[in-house]
Amino acid sequence: QQTKELRFQFIENSRSEFRLEKMCDVLNVSRSGYYKWRNHEISQQELRKNQVLERIRYHFSDSEERYGAPKITFLLNKDGYNVTERTVGVYMKELGLRSCVSRKYKVQTTDSNHDMA
Repeated sequence: QQTKELRFQFIENSRSEFRLEKMCDVLNVSRSGYYKWRNHEISQQELRKNQVLERIRYHFSDSEERYGAPKITFLLNKDGYNVTERTVGVYMKELGLRSCVSRKYKVQTTDSNHDMA
């Protein structure tokens, strides 16, 4: 079960090979939905989201994949994008990005002089 976007993209790529009506029936999408998808214009909200996603990818790779949503949110706000930490977290999950947190080194030694038998 792919998203409709993927099905519409497949139809677009296969238009020269198969009839549109047949592909829409097989993929269980409407022709009007396909034409709406094909002719739609990108909204301001979509443009802004794409810009924010690009900046998230940039900051994530720039930090060697260590920064999570809080630090990336701080950097985005510094760049002039007014976004919340939750939104950045959702976008990072959407992109499949996950921060790699390294723990601080803690010395562990064995206590040889304990009084337990």
